[in-house]
Amino acid sequence: MTTAMGAALRRIQLGNALSAFGNGFTVPFLFIYVSQVRNLGASTAGIVLATFAVAALVVLPLTGRVIDRRGPLPVAIAGTVSAAIGSMGLGLADSQSLVVAAAAALGAGIAVIQPSLATMIVWCSTPTTRSRAFAMQFFLNNLGLGVGGLLGGQLVDTSDPSSFVRLFAIESAMFLVLGAAIATVRLPKVPKVEDAVPTDESAKGGWRSLTADRAMVQLCVLGFVMFFACYGQFESGLAAFAVEVTRISPATLGIALAANTAAIVLAQFVVLKLVERRRRSRVIALVGLIWTVAWIAAGVSGLMPGAHGVATALLISTYALFGIGESMLSPTMAPLVADLAPARLVGQYNSAFALVKQLALAVGPAVGGLMAGGGMYVAYIAMLIVCSLGISALALRMGRRLTPEQETPLRASAARTETADRAVVVEKADRTPVSV
Repeated sequence: MTTAMGAALRRIQLGNALSAFGNGFTVPFLFIYVSQVRNLGASTAGIVLATFAVAALVVLPLTGRVIDRRGPLPVAIAGTVSAAIGSMGLGLADSQSLVVAAAAALGAGIAVIQPSLATMIVWCSTPTTRSRAFAMQFFLNNLGLGVGGLLGGQLVDTSDPSSFVRLFAIESAMFLVLGAAIATVRLPKVPKVEDAVPTDESAKGGWRSLTADRAMVQLCVLGFVMFFACYGQFESGLAAFAVEVTRISPATLGIALAANTAAIVLAQFVVLKLVERRRRSRVIALVGLIWTVAWIAAGVSGLMPGAHGVATALLISTYALFGIGESMLSPTMAPLVADLAPARLVGQYNSAFALVKQLALAVGPAVGGLMAGGGMYVAYIAMLIVCSLGISALALRMGRRLTPEQETPLRASAARTETADRAVVVEKADRTPVSV
């Protein structure tokens, strides 16, 4: 990496960390804020959460094309402004219509920011440094969310709406800090993304080119199953299973969520060293097996009513195993999306994958909540074990379509360097005069 690329990447990562820190102040308390503090009821709180997903689904199909035409920086800045307005609007809104409108602005802004930042990270990294860059982003996101949540919990008071206004004001300010940080970034041109902003004619075939890319289509299917089976269950089916079947208290559920964050923060860079030189498809397949064990542990925790301590430990280990799997995916999935993308369609590919994620996060909680509401816990655990095994199978199948540079960029780069060194040695030997 050049000095300019490193400096730009550091600013992006710093702004991203501060934004996650601001998110942490409000994310754990949003449902309580809408339903109880503003007295708008649980149904309105559910509508607000659904609005985030709907807003993302509306803007993401258009975001990729705009990124590839105009560049990621102006799109990211627009996203931070929208998110800041939406966040402050949530803190001040006192009616259902205003809360939903603010949630739409916040959801649309966050949805736009994600693929824009991903594209900026691609522009500021190389294939051999990209895994580490995305791993750092994921690490800082989780660290920021965790620290923000802890501090937010100390400031919040459900009997005082003004305490929530302070939380949303902090979140809004952090979005503006992110916008200011990336506004000062001077994006370098690197070989991977040279001339990444195409003409209008070349951008028109973006979605057509993407859907014709079999490897990317398989990665999107894999991503949907992955987000459905993990992230889509944290706040719906898994939480309901933990409380209703394993019989743990809400406080213990909070400990389990903390175990997930702790596993990510503690394991991220240890895991990175283990996976960055290995085939990405096999790393993803291993994550599927780890999550299979996690869901089995969750299921067993519900079968031990006489050993509550063991059942609790099993459920907490479920969340920790999910965290370990997530730390393996952060240097794998996002860099793979970037390496699959043609230079002119990096934004389109990042937006498409973000769209798949949002779809899974919309469908996952709905399915989990319905099955939990119907008491179908055995079928629920069985479904997610099958999904986790499906992740492994889909990953191995996708691996057959990946090139060595897409599977193991570090090893491919080392092989190219070794070949070039040998060529230099041979060339020097050919030029050496032979004594007679």
